[in-house]
Amino acid sequence: MDVAKGLSVASYSNDPTKLQEFAIDAVTKFGYSLDSTITLINISENATFKVTDLKTGLDTILRIHRPFYHSKQAIQSELDWVQSLREVQLVRTPSILPAGSGEQVILVQDSTGEQRHAVMFEFMPGVEPTEDRLVADFETLGAITARLHNQAKQWKHSSNFTRFTWNFETALGPNGHWGSWRDGLAMGPAELETLGKLSETIHKRLNNFGSSEDRFGLVHADMRLANLLVSGKDVTVIDFDDCGFSWYMYDLGSSVSFIEDHPLVPDMTAAWVDGYRGVSQLSKEEEAELPTFIMFRRLLLVAWIGSHQDTDTGKQMGANFTKVSCDLAENYLSKFA
Repeated sequence: MDVAKGLSVASYSNDPTKLQEFAIDAVTKFGYSLDSTITLINISENATFKVTDLKTGLDTILRIHRPFYHSKQAIQSELDWVQSLREVQLVRTPSILPAGSGEQVILVQDSTGEQRHAVMFEFMPGVEPTEDRLVADFETLGAITARLHNQAKQWKHSSNFTRFTWNFETALGPNGHWGSWRDGLAMGPAELETLGKLSETIHKRLNNFGSSEDRFGLVHADMRLANLLVSGKDVTVIDFDDCGFSWYMYDLGSSVSFIEDHPLVPDMTAAWVDGYRGVSQLSKEEEAELPTFIMFRRLLLVAWIGSHQDTDTGKQMGANFTKVSCDLAENYLSKFA
């Protein structure tokens, strides 16, 4: 079963009480004590909990999936890629902890009988990189991204591997994975015109850039610093939930999510390029198109904010996100249109 039982897409709820019920059922099915402490960390596409088994002191991370988004096979495909990365030890990623049945993706339910998928991960120490280290950390991030891309280009996944494709139509089209940017917050005629020009320019440039195998493949698709954990010299990459098929340079665009207007973005991008080139080749054409992928992601986030107004991030960004997006669009269009 791949969708929530008895619900329509528009009616599912992320009420914390309901999510706690899913988490309690998951803890039991994964074989942990009901004496465990279950703490909600955040709610975005999915709900993430920290689980501490009071008997053993073991910490784990529990992910309760949003319904109607990824099928069980799609979630398993994500985990298969993570496992392949762990096997070759190219990057640090959390191990996947199976349930007693041996399954890595299980169904859990709340008191109403609604069902969702759940996954349990190893808890990894570390903290999100701090702002005073942005440029240096982006060089590290560029190197990590290059290693991921090198592995993805060589890895032979199974025939039933399935993940979203993040191309122009599935990301910025009217029926995109995160909704339509046209339904973003505070979207008036002027905003629609400016962002419409941005969308047209991105479409044209990406068509010219092309989707050849050396430029388009399996990517993390959410390589933000929030998805890195730094502990001493160790850097752990987490949250592959958005991984899918897109342009490899889209990973740079996702790395500056929500901070595209930060004054250090040009320096961060240059550092990322240096880090990437320390591991793998990066053509001048790819480097030149990085601003397009930053704006591709930004416009996709306008759609995300519009369809996720009730999340903490949506509330924090608010209508001003569209205004700043228009400012960024006008600056981009003055150089690339």
